[in-house]
Amino acid sequence: MRRKFFVRDKNYVLEEVQLSLEKHLLQYLVDFVKVTYMLRHNPLGIEDRMVRMICNHKTDDFRHLHEFYVSVMAVYRYKFYADNQLDLDFSGRDPAERYRHEWPEVFKHWVSTFCRHQNFLRAVLDLTVFYSGESRRPMDTRMQTFITHFFDVRIHPQKGIVQKKAA
Repeated sequence: MRRKFFVRDKNYVLEEVQLSLEKHLLQYLVDFVKVTYMLRHNPLGIEDRMVRMICNHKTDDFRHLHEFYVSVMAVYRYKFYADNQLDLDFSGRDPAERYRHEWPEVFKHWVSTFCRHQNFLRAVLDLTVFYSGESRRPMDTRMQTFITHFFDVRIHPQKGIVQKKAA
């Protein structure tokens, strides 16, 4: 009987690692956004209803940010690992271990850069702290638009990520 060998490509391993870190990194994102917003818009620490909502907000439900996270994951793979071949790493480290170290570093750097944009801060707060249960479609669109403009890419459901053409 012949055995079939399952060969995993780099993007599959990387995607598994990224998905395993989703909850932790989205918690980081929400916390960073809240702190950044408070420092920028309430440096004196004046407490009002909105500030109390931000400070008291605690959640582990990040489903409203899932599509954003998946899109950022895809952009990372597109920008840093466009080819599907596993790199030879002569250090003996497992590729998953390497990705588990690299991906959070890049994600956290991007989050700090994203937070320089007021529309990003507000969109994340709207999807987490101020989410009222109403239709979230306009906010999903805001996050996708942000990614498209920030990274200068287009995300197609069938084609994947495509670099925008210069006009």
